[in-house]
Amino acid sequence: MNSKKYKDNFYQFRYINDLKDMLDTSAQLFSDDVAYMVKDVPGGEYRSISYAQLKHDVDALGTRFLELGLKHKKIAVIGENSYKWVVTYMATVNGTGVIVPLDRELPAKELKHLIERAGVSAIVHSKKLTKNVLEAIEGIEGIEYRISMAEPEHTDDVLSFDRLVEEGRELVNRGVCNFTDAKIDREAMCTLIFTSGTTGLAKGVMLSHKNISSNVYNMSKYVKIRKPGRGLSVLPMHHTFEMTCHVCTAMYQGMTVVICEGLKHIQKNMQEAHATVMLGVPLVFETMHKRVFKQVAKSGKLEAMKKLIATSKALKLYNKPKIVKRMFEQLHNSIGDEMALFIAGGAAIDPNVIRDYEAMGVPMIQGYGMTENSPIIAVNRDCYSKADSVGRAMPGTDVKIIDADEDGIGEIICKGPSVMIGYYDDPEETAKVLRDGWLYTGDYGRMDDEGFLYICGRKKNVIVTKNGKNIFPEEVEYYLLKSPYIEEVVVSGIDDEKSGDTVVVAEIFPSYSAINDEIGETSEDGLRDFIKTVVDEANDQMPLYKRVKRFTLREVEFEKTTTKKIKRNYK
Repeated sequence: MNSKKYKDNFYQFRYINDLKDMLDTSAQLFSDDVAYMVKDVPGGEYRSISYAQLKHDVDALGTRFLELGLKHKKIAVIGENSYKWVVTYMATVNGTGVIVPLDRELPAKELKHLIERAGVSAIVHSKKLTKNVLEAIEGIEGIEYRISMAEPEHTDDVLSFDRLVEEGRELVNRGVCNFTDAKIDREAMCTLIFTSGTTGLAKGVMLSHKNISSNVYNMSKYVKIRKPGRGLSVLPMHHTFEMTCHVCTAMYQGMTVVICEGLKHIQKNMQEAHATVMLGVPLVFETMHKRVFKQVAKSGKLEAMKKLIATSKALKLYNKPKIVKRMFEQLHNSIGDEMALFIAGGAAIDPNVIRDYEAMGVPMIQGYGMTENSPIIAVNRDCYSKADSVGRAMPGTDVKIIDADEDGIGEIICKGPSVMIGYYDDPEETAKVLRDGWLYTGDYGRMDDEGFLYICGRKKNVIVTKNGKNIFPEEVEYYLLKSPYIEEVVVSGIDDEKSGDTVVVAEIFPSYSAINDEIGETSEDGLRDFIKTVVDEANDQMPLYKRVKRFTLREVEFEKTTTKKIKRNYK
């Protein structure tokens, strides 16, 4: 359902003071409901874990952490998405100390730097990360414990996660209640998250219980997961988008989190678990979208499908889910037959992908945020959304556009209970982005007359011409990426000696397979000529000053962060 009549209707949920309050009340409300679906062996059957079991395990591990002397200390967690990852997180923040989620794809040298910067006392890791962790912590003073999620028993070198939980459960059964009765300071740092980037540039974002629980509580007023709610966990849990918006919000609303086996297994796991919701970055959804259309094209039914989509859009059949589901039955069967909501975030997404999914009976919305706001700043309603907007300001959050130009485009700033405490051990950088309680996002955007926010690009990406025109690379990239023959692109500006002005240039990673299907194998000059026609077609859709004047071709895709955003090089 997508209708303006719902724009001011908020869902009603219980207030939560902190993450401990969230888990404790959810364990009471949803005690026998399934909190997690996990696989003990790759390719095996999903096993269910109840909310009651989740709380028992968190209480047990937290109690044992305290007995180890980890009160008020920092505990790092690193590994693939897993139930044990979540238990570690909750057992740390809900009465022990500060959790430091680490990116599992970082090399040992960078992990070492972050562990030292954070002052970590213990590190919990998965089996796959053992080698990296051992290399990273070598020579670091202050690491009191290494805890393995895989080892069955304690040894002189490593503690067993499973044994700690068993020992903690025995302590709880004997009446030890220092963890379960712990008082939470909702204003104090409970999570230290390092932003993506090289270790020299990565900032440590300090978030409190108030920051995260407020984000969960207020976001839920806009988005409600209908029963039975089963969310496929695809994005890495060390990222705030996945942790706050999926793991914590699922826990708060009583939803089941299904642990995905990896990006290659998304569709298979959707079907196995009959998932009803999935959060993802644009690359995940756009790749799925391309795959759907490619498969249909191979069957010779592409034009028929396009006509059905156009009919659905024209008649707003997305408000008649039973009808549109029958029209696109094959798609729904391929994703488990119960998918009720896609949620995109983390980067800009092509709004046509949202419109197509919606037309095919899979409602899709996008939101906007940053780690420094825990992360959500604005999000579309699940029952009233605009495909090209990131939605309206989240309840409890004030959003303003400052220093706007004649088109209403300016920097986005926000204020509210989810704004971070600051950057860890970095008052100078904190002062740059936090001013009088306002978070200066560094993003440019505009608002329409209904308060819907539209993102235009990053402040540090903006290309400024000699006559003062602002060019957002993201907009130029959008037009280039509309072509099936361009896989990835990064747009920037350079000073042109001949004209004396700043001109737009593009670095392009072509879709070699699509080009080969279209024109067959070709020479380097032939490939360049073909891409030039593609660039010219994109240029025709833009004003003269935004057009790409030069381009280079890449043989390999761009380096990306773990949330699949291209790493741009800033000078």
